[in-house]
Amino acid sequence: MTSSKPALTIVLASPRGFCAGVDRAIQIVKQALAENGPPVYVRHEIVHNRYVVEELEAMGAVFVEELDQVPDDGIVVFSAHGVPKSVPNEAKRRRLLFADATCPLVSKVHREVERHHKAGLTVILIGHAGHPEVIGTMGQVPEGSVLLVETVEDVARLEVPDPERLAFSTQTTLSVLDTAGVVAALKERFPRIEGPRNEDICYATTNRQQAVAAIAPGSDLTFVVGAKNSSNSMRLVEVARREGCPRAELIRTAADIDWDSLDGVRRLALSAGASAPEILVDQVIEAARQRFEVTVEEVKLVDENVTFRVPPLPKRRPAQAA
Repeated sequence: MTSSKPALTIVLASPRGFCAGVDRAIQIVKQALAENGPPVYVRHEIVHNRYVVEELEAMGAVFVEELDQVPDDGIVVFSAHGVPKSVPNEAKRRRLLFADATCPLVSKVHREVERHHKAGLTVILIGHAGHPEVIGTMGQVPEGSVLLVETVEDVARLEVPDPERLAFSTQTTLSVLDTAGVVAALKERFPRIEGPRNEDICYATTNRQQAVAAIAPGSDLTFVVGAKNSSNSMRLVEVARREGCPRAELIRTAADIDWDSLDGVRRLALSAGASAPEILVDQVIEAARQRFEVTVEEVKLVDENVTFRVPPLPKRRPAQAA
């Protein structure tokens, strides 16, 4: 019997979805809940994904913006994006129990910025103003010690105290191509500028961008599952557009899809940002199967086997036990 549904090939990017840092952060919250019972407070979204946040809320996590919303007997987890030094310092002052879920690759950038500052260098940070990771990185050293740039134009306008005493670092979730252009501009203007010992843009960001770049050119449409406040997800949409895909869109879930807009689409590229769980990708495929005769092709560029250990977590003091 011939199917009345139109044919649709879904080309899955691999790697996609959760990275090791995101997985570790989520496990820290879940383990803190398992060992202490609810509530466990989390400063800011643990990762930029509402599905993950709501899942943890259902388990007893309470998300807050600042530490003054955490009671004196509370346990608090800092998000994967990292925090300024003032945050753990305030937690220690209040004698709060806390766990730091900062991605180890973000922590590497923090240590790098501190090292440059101690060496007397002004640090130029390539990143997006207002992003939690950027706020956390700049907050590792005294205010004014780090100058933020985002574009080549920003580099041209940059005023520095001493062009001979500079170093640069980058946010871990930037566009690889765009960042290379900004780094080149920095090196051209400040030939003596020091760079990171190892690449700051994380392996997961690079791998996901390369995977989308591989599948977007031959597709009619690219969907990236992720959140608008997720830097790495937004960069994937930009990569798809840059590689020539006629349309590229960010979707939070399958419910966001305007299926009428897929009329004429025969090849759909599908990926997910590093903070998006695989179940959301599965739901997009299942929703497509209800409307199309779907063939799934997976294009795998690399196998990711990176894992980060969950650190020892604080235990609620006996006197505070329920």
